[in-house]
Amino acid sequence: MVDVERRRALAGLLCAGAAGLGGFAPSSPVAAAPASARTARATVAAGPRPPASLLGDEIRRLPTSRKVLALTFNAAWDVAGIDTVLAELRRRKLPATFFPTGEFAEARPAAVRSIADAGHGLGNHSYSHPYFDDLSTAERADEVRAADEAIRTAAGTEPLPFFRFPYSSTTPDAIADVNDLGYAAIEFSADTNGYLGPQGGMTVDKAVERAVDAFAPGAIIQMHVGSNGADVVLDAEALPLIVDAAVADGYEVIDLRQFLVAAPGTR
Repeated sequence: MVDVERRRALAGLLCAGAAGLGGFAPSSPVAAAPASARTARATVAAGPRPPASLLGDEIRRLPTSRKVLALTFNAAWDVAGIDTVLAELRRRKLPATFFPTGEFAEARPAAVRSIADAGHGLGNHSYSHPYFDDLSTAERADEVRAADEAIRTAAGTEPLPFFRFPYSSTTPDAIADVNDLGYAAIEFSADTNGYLGPQGGMTVDKAVERAVDAFAPGAIIQMHVGSNGADVVLDAEALPLIVDAAVADGYEVIDLRQFLVAAPGTR
């Protein structure tokens, strides 16, 4: 379950999420937590959290019937596409949610800070990107908490209570463990596979096609900011084409933060 310190910091995020379709705002700044934050702390919920509709299972489509979709980006190795992605989102005035690993946040703190400074939400993609089905409950908690600490330290903001499993490798037990830590398991409707790059047989057109084929109310599109060993970041090049296709089809890009709800007894 989520600790007091984390829930208090999350309180500021509800306002950002409430902006909803009208825009998005940066997460609230918080002081970096001490190294001891990687150990278990007292747990009392007191702030925005995932609603029941986002708990109990992996989320591959958001619970809505409206023609809206969410853009998400994983970050686990290099930063080759971040500037291009952030520039395009800024030009379009669109929100996205980024899921860095803890190791990425420690190795590339300036990149994580630039995401937060641009006003985008930061989810949790584990610390070292292991297969969670190979871990014990305690090991899963260590991965999530270590990533939370690293992301918070790099960004200067509180990460969102959204977790994305490495390799999208989920199990009921692992989802329950993540939920118990206060996180919704946010997966995706489609991965563009742009991270494979040209060397993996992917092209911009193929990446766009995979995204467009998944368009549906509440769709979650997964992309990556890294180049996977090459200088060509297909997802960065595909992003404007994906957005154009979404707008042409009557979809609106929304911020995952608007799905946070207040804890019982709070205002």
